[in-house]
Amino acid sequence: MKNTRLSIILPLVISASVIAGIIIGMIAGRVSIDNRLKNMAREISLPGNKLDYALALIESNYIDPVNTDSLIEKLMPDLMWNLDPHSVYIPASEMTAVNEPLDGEFDGIGIVFNMATDTIVVLNTIPQGPSQRAGVQNGDRIIMIGKDTVAGRGIRSDSIMKMLRGKRGTTVDLSVKRNGIADLVPITVTRDKIPVKSVDAAYMLTDETAFMRITTFSQHTYDEMAAALERLSGEGMKKLIIDLRGNSGGYLGQPILMANEFLPDGRLIVYTEDRNGKQIKEYSDGSGRYQDIELAVLIDEHSASSSEILAGALQDNDRATIIGRRSYGKGLVQQQIPFADGSAMRLTTARYYTPTGRSIQKPYTSADENYGEDIYNRYVHNEFFSADSIRFDDSLKYVTPGGKVVYGGGGIMPDIFVPLDTTDITHYYIEVASRNILYRYTMEYADKHRNAINSVKTVDDLRRLLDADDDMLEDFVEYARRNGVQPDREQIEKSGKLITSLLRAYIGRNTPLEEAGFYSNSYVVDPPVLKALEIFSRPATKPTPTVQDTSTKQTGKD
Repeated sequence: MKNTRLSIILPLVISASVIAGIIIGMIAGRVSIDNRLKNMAREISLPGNKLDYALALIESNYIDPVNTDSLIEKLMPDLMWNLDPHSVYIPASEMTAVNEPLDGEFDGIGIVFNMATDTIVVLNTIPQGPSQRAGVQNGDRIIMIGKDTVAGRGIRSDSIMKMLRGKRGTTVDLSVKRNGIADLVPITVTRDKIPVKSVDAAYMLTDETAFMRITTFSQHTYDEMAAALERLSGEGMKKLIIDLRGNSGGYLGQPILMANEFLPDGRLIVYTEDRNGKQIKEYSDGSGRYQDIELAVLIDEHSASSSEILAGALQDNDRATIIGRRSYGKGLVQQQIPFADGSAMRLTTARYYTPTGRSIQKPYTSADENYGEDIYNRYVHNEFFSADSIRFDDSLKYVTPGGKVVYGGGGIMPDIFVPLDTTDITHYYIEVASRNILYRYTMEYADKHRNAINSVKTVDDLRRLLDADDDMLEDFVEYARRNGVQPDREQIEKSGKLITSLLRAYIGRNTPLEEAGFYSNSYVVDPPVLKALEIFSRPATKPTPTVQDTSTKQTGKD
């Protein structure tokens, strides 16, 4: 009996002891792990912020090896995005491409090319550039780069640029197909510094009116503008149209120098204000050489930052008529701060204000997912077609010295609003444009008239060459038919002026005039330019509040 009772109790006691041991062991083990982790944490010197602390813990104690540098690369864009829409992180791998338009130069071979037919066609060689010195000619087809065949392989143009570019002083071997020569022509080009122009076009539009298109604000933009203005003055310039449409900005100092050329002494150009309320004000010094010429400035929804500084300075000082559509609305100033690995942070450090005191930064919140949709929303809300769709806040109303009413709160509103014009857009035009038939025709046209095209030196030369071709539109219609777009005479009649002007413009771009050749032909279907010419033809009047241009026909959003 005693043995029986013992045989029952003993296993229970042993089991209880084992279970208790396990429980005690688990508790002791947990305490040991907790203590060990706490000790590990104490061994790491405590950084001053949570992010550094977390990264230090991950680097020293995470179960698998981790490259914290790669974690930081992924964290930095989100960190910047949570500040404001314009503070950004730039990885080292992207720095060259990001800075190139601002630096105003790159290392390459110096050609303008197109790949409309899956072949690299040299449209123009930069005068005295490396390709021209090596013997590359306008109209050449680049078939091989080094030992790689690049024609007919569907290679992207950005990949082609990487193959052609390289450190100055290095060489690249080209094999080109040239009209009239059966074999490929071998050419070795030594890469060199290539300027990136920010003044795309500057030419006399009429006997007295000059047109200047500025595409960015690089460190050389003022110098380019000054040189162009001096040349245009010698050609009779008394009035000037400055086209800033699509110009997203650049260096802050450039529009200040540029505005100074047009303003009398002592005029406020722009001022910035930092988080502590410290203001830096920039004034004109009276040295500008063009204080008396008439000015018109063209803007649109893609004109931003430095474009808005220049337009705002000239508008608030009653110095220019601003024409077009409301600008982008970027009134934040970024400072680029480099890191040791070649990357950089562009951090918003101030806001800028126009001379009347208006901030033109459009509203935003940190991590604003809708900020990038603003331009699309303007289209949806009919702002591209009607100035009446824009709602102004009277608390942000300002008055210029000349009595003109201007508004802050989101972009520069033009003095004369010109709606997006869709009058000449037809299905036929959409077909020939979207299928690239229109542009391909101009490439073949340039090939057929290569000697005449290459001999063009002035806008008048180009005009005489194109005016001599009375059958261009009909020739194009037949070309489009052979390429799958059947003629529609009613639609061709409606779109004829638009198609003809673009044919002439693209052919002009294929000449040594480049962008001047384009804009000297496209302006005839460009309502803001035509409106500027109309304004210049009127007697001078006192500035008036913003009005909508009702003389330009438009069909709305179709």
